[in-house]
Amino acid sequence: MRKIKRLVMFLLLIGILAGGYYGYAFYQFAEDIQQPNLVDHRLEPGETKAAELPVWNGKERVNILLMGVDRRGMKNSGLPRSDSMMLVSVDPVTKRYDLFSILRDTYVDIPDHGSSRINAAIVEGGPELAMETVSNLTGLDVDRYVITDFEGFKHLIDAVGGVEIDVEKNMRYHDPTDKGVYDINLKKGVQRLDGTKALQYVRFRHDATSDYTRTERQRKLMSALASQMKSGTTLFQLPSILKQVTPYIQTNISSMDMLKLAGLGLSLDTQNPGKYQLPPMGAFHESHRAGSVLIPDVEQVQEFIQEALQPAPPEDKEPGSTTATKKTPNDTQS
Repeated sequence: MRKIKRLVMFLLLIGILAGGYYGYAFYQFAEDIQQPNLVDHRLEPGETKAAELPVWNGKERVNILLMGVDRRGMKNSGLPRSDSMMLVSVDPVTKRYDLFSILRDTYVDIPDHGSSRINAAIVEGGPELAMETVSNLTGLDVDRYVITDFEGFKHLIDAVGGVEIDVEKNMRYHDPTDKGVYDINLKKGVQRLDGTKALQYVRFRHDATSDYTRTERQRKLMSALASQMKSGTTLFQLPSILKQVTPYIQTNISSMDMLKLAGLGLSLDTQNPGKYQLPPMGAFHESHRAGSVLIPDVEQVQEFIQEALQPAPPEDKEPGSTTATKKTPNDTQS
């Protein structure tokens, strides 16, 4: 009995030390990415203080706009267009999260800047205007953002040891920019993608359905990454991961909220997220008024989102499933 008590006390001590270590790592990560400029790879870590990992007590949905930007060819500190936009909506009560990919050719009203493709909003007024524009389209209160670029994405995937993905088909494309550094060459099949290969996977759009399947692949990879980030091995490596990706990320999420959201993220159901395309099929029409663009029916888009965010009734569950299934206008794109 004495040996058992000593073992329990030893394990408890290790747990306390580990908790403090990860709390400090989260805090340092959150402090380092509070930067005024967009994704500056030369940023130096700021001074930090150790803190315990707090709890997210809010009951309202948390909506975070994720933007991947393409900085190639940028010769100044100007704002690049967002190459990809994804809205993450988290329900702290049900522990469920939903991913909404926003097609970059969606033609919307950008407040005080007329109409344009939605990915131009960040150029016109920074991430704040991008959030306002997405809020107007979705009807959701979007007040948090995270921005990274190609190199940041690659570093994140490499830091977690790659992500296992079932590549649906062979993918090949020669990108004339940067002397072929961003060429795409993937083989069909289940495989673990490193940062370079993962970037190729989410960027490929040279097939019959172009950006539709590209955003579907982005949601697929994000879901796989979320699941992997909850794994025991990845959590053990978390301080090292955060240190590696810090120089490549910018956000307006406060240090304290970053800590709380980190804790909330560990409690989420990562096996059954909602994955959707915006605007959904049937809620837009194509136009050539400013090149080839998609004109959304904003009212239909917002109705679709509200339906998607509603819990499905128990009777809609399929046999053997853990979550209810819902029929939505873009089931084929989800």
